[in-house]
Amino acid sequence: MAESAVSTVVQRLGDLLIQEAVFLDGVNEEVYDMQAHLQRMQSFLRDADRRQDEEESVRNWVSEIRETAYDVEDIIEEFALKVALRRRSGVVNVMKRYATLAKETVELHNVGNKIQIIKNRISSLTKSLETYGIIQRNDDWCPGLGRQQQQLRRSYSHIVEEDTVGLEEDVEVLAEQLVNSNGIVSICGMGGLGKTTLAKKVYHNSKVRHHFDSFAWAYVSQQCQVREIWEGILFKLTNPSKEQREEIANLRDEELVKRLYLVQLEKKCLVILDDIWTIPTWNNLCPAFPYWKTAGSKILLTTRKMDVALHPDPTCFLHVPPQMNDDESWELFKKKACVDSNFPDFRIRAEIERLGREMVGRCRGLPLAIIVLGGLLATKKTIFEWDEVRRNIISHLRRGKGDEQLLGVTEVLALSYHELPYQLKPCFLHLAHFPEDCEIQTKKMIRMWVAEGFVSSVYNGVEEETMEDVAQRYLGELVERCMVQVVERGTTGRIRTCRMHDLMRDLCVSKANQENFLEVSNQSLASDCPADSFPLSMAREARSTGRLRRLAVILEGDLHKFIPSGYKRNSHLRSLLYFHEKACHVENWGLIKSVFKNFKLIRVLDLEGIQSHGGKLPKEIGCLIHLRFLSLRDTDIDELPNTIGNLRYLQTLDLLTWNSTVQIPNVVWRLHRLRHLYLPESCGEDSYKWQLANLINLQTLVNFPADKCEIIDLVRLNQLKKLVIDDPKFGAIFRSPRVRFYHLQSLSFVSNEDSTVVQVIQGCPNLYKLRIEGQIEKLPECQQFSANLSKLNLLGSKLTEDPMPTLEKLPNLRILRLQMDSFLGNKVVCLDKGFPQLKSLFLYDLPNLEEWKVVEGAMANLFHLEISNCTSLKTVPEGLRFINSLREMEIRSMLKAFRTRLEHGGEDNYKVQHVPSIAFRYCDY
Repeated sequence: MAESAVSTVVQRLGDLLIQEAVFLDGVNEEVYDMQAHLQRMQSFLRDADRRQDEEESVRNWVSEIRETAYDVEDIIEEFALKVALRRRSGVVNVMKRYATLAKETVELHNVGNKIQIIKNRISSLTKSLETYGIIQRNDDWCPGLGRQQQQLRRSYSHIVEEDTVGLEEDVEVLAEQLVNSNGIVSICGMGGLGKTTLAKKVYHNSKVRHHFDSFAWAYVSQQCQVREIWEGILFKLTNPSKEQREEIANLRDEELVKRLYLVQLEKKCLVILDDIWTIPTWNNLCPAFPYWKTAGSKILLTTRKMDVALHPDPTCFLHVPPQMNDDESWELFKKKACVDSNFPDFRIRAEIERLGREMVGRCRGLPLAIIVLGGLLATKKTIFEWDEVRRNIISHLRRGKGDEQLLGVTEVLALSYHELPYQLKPCFLHLAHFPEDCEIQTKKMIRMWVAEGFVSSVYNGVEEETMEDVAQRYLGELVERCMVQVVERGTTGRIRTCRMHDLMRDLCVSKANQENFLEVSNQSLASDCPADSFPLSMAREARSTGRLRRLAVILEGDLHKFIPSGYKRNSHLRSLLYFHEKACHVENWGLIKSVFKNFKLIRVLDLEGIQSHGGKLPKEIGCLIHLRFLSLRDTDIDELPNTIGNLRYLQTLDLLTWNSTVQIPNVVWRLHRLRHLYLPESCGEDSYKWQLANLINLQTLVNFPADKCEIIDLVRLNQLKKLVIDDPKFGAIFRSPRVRFYHLQSLSFVSNEDSTVVQVIQGCPNLYKLRIEGQIEKLPECQQFSANLSKLNLLGSKLTEDPMPTLEKLPNLRILRLQMDSFLGNKVVCLDKGFPQLKSLFLYDLPNLEEWKVVEGAMANLFHLEISNCTSLKTVPEGLRFINSLREMEIRSMLKAFRTRLEHGGEDNYKVQHVPSIAFRYCDY
C-alpha cells in the first residue's frame, strides 16, 4: 500500500506544480526535487509491500515511508491553501500588500526548510534498504491495456453469472421443503461455505417461483436494523406506490409489524433472512412473521451458528451444505482460473493441474476461498507465476496461528490483496468505507476514486481515456479477481451496484485499519465476533501512528455534531463520508462550520440524506479550496453561498436536494474543472444569466437550467456524456449540421417540434440511452437511431402508427418503455426475429391499446415484462408462450378479468405457465 500512497503523492505533486504554480512560485525546484526522490523510492516499495507481513522491521519501514509521502503532500497543500486564502481576501493598501508579501516570503522559507528535512529523511530511509534486503522491482502492471483490456471490456457485454458446482441436489431438496412442508427452513454453515449462493439459487428456482405469490430478500448482518428490515420486506411483498411508501414510513412499529404480519397471512410469501448472527436478532425480528400459523408463507434463513438456526423452531428443516470434495473444488477452480483457455498446451497444463490441485487443497472445500484463489490465478500466465503463488500460500500458512481450516481461507483472501497491482489497492481499501452488506452505487464511488487521486487518465493507443473509464476498469479487475461481487449491471453492461462478501469485507476493513487508510466511527468491527469469522486479532490490530486521512461516520439516529468526539484534531483529513439507513436530522446547518474549520484540506465530502429545517449552506464552505467531490443530494439545503465559487478544483457537485428550488448564485461558471453537475429543478429567481460554455470538462449535466443559460452554451460542452434537459428549444441547436455531440451516451429531452427529433438523434450518433418526452407525430427510421441504443423511453409521444416495426429493428435495444399515451392506436405487432436483444419491456398507461400480437420468434431474449394501466387490453398475446427466456411478469392496475384469465386455471394461463414469477398488483377492479 505504501507504493500506491507514494504513487498518488507523486502524481499529486505533478498536478500541484501545474495547477498551483501561481501559489508555489519560489519552491518549484524543491517540489520537483522531492517528486524525483519519491519516484526513485517507488521501485523499491513493490518488494517492501510484499514482505511487510514477514518482518516487523520492514513493516515499520514501509509505514514510515508512507507517512513521509503524506507529510510532503500536507506541507505543499497547506502552503497553497494559506496563499490562496490570503490573496482572495484582497489587499486594501500598499502597506498591507507589502506585509502580505513579507509573510509569504517567510512561509516560502519555512516550506523550503521542511522539504529539505523530509528529503534528508528519505535519504536515510533509502540507505536502510540494504539492511532489510529490499530489492528494486519494475514489474509494472498497466491497467486495461492489450489483451487484458480486451478481456475486461468483453466482460461488460453480459452479466456474469455466479459460478457454482454441485448445488443442484441441495437446491432441489430445499425447494421441495419450501413448497410441500410446513415450518422454517434453515441453512447453517461456516463463513465462505456458500450459504447465500445456495439460498439465491433456491430463491430463483422455477418450482419455488411458481408456488409463491410474493418474494422478499433481506440481508440481516451483524448491524441489524430491525425497522429497516421490516419496511424493506413489506415494500418487496406489496410493491407500494410512492405515497404508500411514505405512509408505511410513518407507521408506528406495532402498526408496521401488524401490516407485514397480515400480508403473509393473506398471500403465499417467501421471505429470505440472510446472515442472521444472534438469537436476540431473531427475537427482535420474529413478531412480524406468522411462520407457525400458516402453511402458505415460508421463511428461509441462513446463519453461521447452529443455535441460531434451531432457535425459531427446533423441529425445522435444517440444511448444512457439505464442503466440496476434491473434484468439485477443482471444477470450480478451473472455471475461475480459466485453466483451459490460459494453458491450451496439454503438457504445460499437466504441471498447472498439479500446482493448482495442491493450492485448491488448502481451501478445504470452501467455495469462497476457491473462487478468490481462482480469480487471483486467472491473472497468472506462466508456471513460474503459479508456483510463486503456491510458495506464498505455504509461507503464509507456516507463519499463521489458530484454526488451520479457517486460516487457509483467510490466508487465501489475504494473498489476493497482496497480489493486487499497487494501483488497485487504494480502490479496494476504499470499499471499507461502506457498511456491511451495503449495496454500493458504483458511479458515485468511482467519482470519489477520481477525486481522491487514485486514478489518472490513460492513453490507449487511439484516444485518452477519461479517469472515470479507467476507474470502471479498475472495478472490473476487482470483480474479475472475485474480490467484489456484482449486484446489478446497467443496459450497457457497466457495473451499476456491487457489494463485498462479509469475509472479504473483514479483510478489507482489517487492511484499511492496518495501513492507516481510514477509520470508521460508531461501528464496532467485531464486538462479539464468531469463531469462524475473520481473525479478531487482525481486525483489532493497532493502526499506524500516522495521521488519519479518511473518516466514515455510520449514523444510527439523528446527528448531534458533524465531527465525532476525538476526531477534531485530524486536520489533515482528506475524505469525510456519512452513512445512515433511515432519516437523519441535524439541528441546523450552521453546525457544519466545524467541518469547514477543522478539515481545510478535505477533498471528498458526502452529506447525502442529512436533513435539518432547510437553510443556507455556510459561507465557510469556500475555504475548502482542495474540495473535489461535494454531494448535497437528498439534503434540505435551499441556498448556496457565493463562496461556492471558490471551489475551483471541484469535479462533482450534486445538488439534487429534497427542495425543488435551490437558490444558486451566479458563480458556477467559475468551477472550470467540474466534470459532473446535478442541479435541482429550479436554481432560484434572480435574473442573472449564467455562462456554462467554459465548463469544457463537463461530462454530466442533469437539469440544464433553461431560464438561467443560453441554449447555445451547450454546443461548447463537447465532452458531455449525460444530459438531462427539459427546454423545448434544445432541438433548435441541431439545425446546424455542424452541431454534434459525439461523446454523449445518455440523453433525456422534451420534444414539441416534430421536425427536430430526427435532427437531435442524428446529432447524437453514439447514444446508449434515450428518453423523449412530448409529442412525436412519426418515429424516425431505425437507421437514424444510434446503433448503440440499448435503452429507449417514450412518454406522451402520441404516436398513431404502430412503433414496433421500427423499434424491433434496433440491433442492441435491451430495455423499451412505452408510457403515458406514447401510442394512441389500438394494435401493436412484434414480428419474427424482431427485438433480438430485448431483455425488458414496459407498457404503461396506453388506454387505447386493445390488441397485442407477438409472432413466434419475436423477442427471443425477453426476460422481464410489465403491463400497467392498459385497461383496454383484454389479454396477453399468444406468442408469449414461445418466449422461453421470459422469467418475470408484473401486471399492475389492470381489470380483474385480465388477471383471472392469466391465473392458474384461467383460459389464458397456458400462455404464461412457463414463467416462474408472475406478480399481480392492484388488479381488483
